[in-house]
Amino acid sequence: MFQHVFAEMNDMLDEIITLYPVAQGAQKQDLAKKWHLLKHMSDGMIEEWLNFEEKMGDFRQSWSNPDNAKNVELPEMDCDAFVKGQGYYKLLMFSQGMAQFKLALDQFPESLMARTYLAMCHMHLEQYGEAVPHFWRVLEGTGSKRLRSIIYNALGCIEAQKGIRAKAKEYFTLAHHHDPSLAEPLANLEACMRSSGKLQYGNELTSLL
Repeated sequence: MFQHVFAEMNDMLDEIITLYPVAQGAQKQDLAKKWHLLKHMSDGMIEEWLNFEEKMGDFRQSWSNPDNAKNVELPEMDCDAFVKGQGYYKLLMFSQGMAQFKLALDQFPESLMARTYLAMCHMHLEQYGEAVPHFWRVLEGTGSKRLRSIIYNALGCIEAQKGIRAKAKEYFTLAHHHDPSLAEPLANLEACMRSSGKLQYGNELTSLL
C-alpha cells in the first residue's frame, strides 16, 4: 500500500545524499528544502502510525471474547505508554520504545509483557547488561511456554554475540524445547553451529497479544 510512497522518498533521499556534499548556492538550498520535507513527512507518518496502533488496540479490546483463555485481557493493554511503545518497537525505534515501556512498567510493575518488550529494546540497542536481568525476571514469573521460548532464544543470541557458543546452543535448545513451533531458535542454533548467518530474536512478540 505504501511501497510507492517510500520508494519515492528513498529516491529523493538518495539524491540528497549524493548531491548535497558537492552542491552550492541555490542547488544546496533546494536540497535542504527537500530534506526538511522528507523529515516532516517521516515525522507525520510515525505519528499517524502510532495513532493507528492505538485505535487497533482499542478495537482489539472491544471484540476480544472474554470466554477465550487466549484473549485474557492484560491491564497494560489500556496503557497509552504500552501501546505507543509497541508502535515504536514495530517501527524499529527502540530508544523511543524503551522510554514508553519504562513508563508502562511504572504503572504496571508486574507486567511481564512490558518488561519483555523493554528487555528486547535494550537488546536491539546492544545494551545486553540491562536486558538480561529483565529477561530472567520474566522467566521467573511466566508460565507461558511461548514467552519462555522467546526469552531463552534472546538469551542465546546474547551469549552468541559474546562468543560463548556453548552456552548459546544450550539456550537455543531450551527455547526449542519450550515451544517447537517457534522458528527462531532452530535457525539460530544452525547459525551458531555454522558460525555464520544473522541471529533472529523478538519477531514473535506480537503473537502473544
